Amino acid sequence: MARTSPTHWVGVFFLLAATVLLVITSISAPVIGDIAILKVMLTNKTDLRNSSVTFGTFGHCILDVPPVQTDQDFCFPKVIGYQPASIMASIDGTGFSRASAGTADDLTPAMVLHPVCALIAFIAFCLSIGAGVIGSILGASVAFVAWILTLVIMAIDFSLFGIIKNHVNSDGSGSHAYFSVGMWTLLAAMILLFLGTFIVLFTCFSARKERRNTYKSSADTYDNGYSTTHTRTTRRKRFGLF
Repeated sequence: MARTSPTHWVGVFFLLAATVLLVITSISAPVIGDIAILKVMLTNKTDLRNSSVTFGTFGHCILDVPPVQTDQDFCFPKVIGYQPASIMASIDGTGFSRASAGTADDLTPAMVLHPVCALIAFIAFCLSIGAGVIGSILGASVAFVAWILTLVIMAIDFSLFGIIKNHVNSDGSGSHAYFSVGMWTLLAAMILLFLGTFIVLFTCFSARKERRNTYKSSADTYDNGYSTTHTRTTRRKRFGLF
């Protein structure tokens, strides 16, 4: 890797940054209650606080729980797959059709792909940082897999939380739902994985082509030098005969 171009390290950095962003999405509520993929601001606003519901990878939290005199957040146990439609229906009375609620609830188990994508992206980073051509190709291949999975789970997240968001914002209750940090870190990670994969693969093949050209140039120089020396030696022998 001594001759690795600086552009290659830009791609490697993108893979590392994507890993960090995917980790942030993975540790959203209820691991860290203030980090949400979707956040719903409830209507019980006071001068001191405004309760909210944060939905994340493995569950949800209710922040700024009354009474006003206390400062408490309540996060539910971490699970793979939960029911955001049912949660909003019980907390805020949001109405969902059976199809909408079933679709949103059935898609939540797929969010286990968040930490899976983070792990695969980190493996791609490790392969790309300490290897030559073969390692870079492997790193780019693994990064491509991470990008595909991230793209898939991002589409799922936008779909399932989009259902919750649209119903909350249109039911007339006054609550307001919006995509939060966890969604945007996931989107940024998807973009960085794509760029990182392309850059690592491109610089890998560019370096390989450069090495071939260098080797060919060296071989041509050697052949030309050998031919010139051989010709001069032959000419000297011919003059020696006379």
